[in-house]
Amino acid sequence: MPIFEYRGLNNKGNNVRGDIDAENVRAARVKLKKDGIFVTDLKDRSRKVTRTDSSRKGSQKSVGVAELSMMTRQLATLIKANIPLVDALAAVSDQVENPFLSMVVADIKNAVNEGGSLHKALTKYPKVFDKIYVTMCEAGESSGTLDSILIRLAEFKESQTALSSKVRSAMLYPILMMVFTMIMLAILFVYVIPQMILVFESSPELKLPWYTVLIIDISNIFINYWYALIAFTLVTVLLFKNWKNTPAGRAQWDAIFLKLPIVGKLGRIIAVSRFTRTLSTLLTGGVPMLSAMTIVRNVVDNEVLAQAVDIARDNISEGESISGPLKKSGQFPPIVIHMINIGEKTGELENMLLQVSESYDFQVKTAVDGLTSLLEPLMIIIMGCVIGAIVFSIMVPMIQLSSLGG
Repeated sequence: MPIFEYRGLNNKGNNVRGDIDAENVRAARVKLKKDGIFVTDLKDRSRKVTRTDSSRKGSQKSVGVAELSMMTRQLATLIKANIPLVDALAAVSDQVENPFLSMVVADIKNAVNEGGSLHKALTKYPKVFDKIYVTMCEAGESSGTLDSILIRLAEFKESQTALSSKVRSAMLYPILMMVFTMIMLAILFVYVIPQMILVFESSPELKLPWYTVLIIDISNIFINYWYALIAFTLVTVLLFKNWKNTPAGRAQWDAIFLKLPIVGKLGRIIAVSRFTRTLSTLLTGGVPMLSAMTIVRNVVDNEVLAQAVDIARDNISEGESISGPLKKSGQFPPIVIHMINIGEKTGELENMLLQVSESYDFQVKTAVDGLTSLLEPLMIIIMGCVIGAIVFSIMVPMIQLSSLGG
């Protein structure tokens, strides 16, 4: 049934606004009149959502994880209080502050009210509700535990956000330092060194050391061939992205990345944490193992680990355990394999996976803090050495020049 957004005046002459369910505009006006409301404006809210969905399907707006988690928690609370799903969705639609998310929930409410399932309605908005979200809701509807599933989904989204924020915050300082260094180098090569060159050229008897000549040559390249440097950089980045986007290139790059010092280990820890937490969430939600493995292979965000998960899934379909194929791949740490094996034997695989993910989340935070504490002084030392070398290359000829002048 469509939802109409109305504005009007009540019996006391006060301005009122809200939403009302009705078959059409006329029925909505009749309902509001019975409630003593004189309508001044009436809009079909559901039709607005449908137009947005059909005409802009390829460019749907994304919704922040915090907003999605809050909406999910609100919906879970209402369902747990034995409020019907349609009424709960209508209430959440009114409470959500994000206008786009509010319209999305209203459209989902209409679909459910017309007899559709919640998970089917969610598939209309893939940029808002990912495959994990939809699959979990489907399992919750089938098992009658939708409220518990929604709470677990909200916690899952929040933990993912906290982990991503931690990594992004750690990388912010090194990136800023790198940008600052590049700006300083550009100023030195484009403005400072050319002025020094004029001074050096005014004294033909001055013999420049090799490192000063090297700095001058680099400065000339920056000044005279800056467009070539930009073009070369853009072409290199473009070729790298195209290669990385191919299946073979992605697999090769991910294999190289895992072998890199420090960042490779950190990337593996993050991938394992995502794998174990997502698999635990899906299995706890009642999603079958094979379906859960199909979904979770995309969460690790690394083709090497994803291929290991694919092999494990195929072996599971043939009756094997999950720990054996993962151990054979050699891509997962022994402690993870050991705890998964124990979980399978004791029938508490979901709890074991959750414990592993919590342990690896802590390792990620520790590793990120250690990496940050290492990168900060390292970036300062590198920046100081580079700029110091340039200054030294300029100062030595200046000292020689002053000696000649004396």
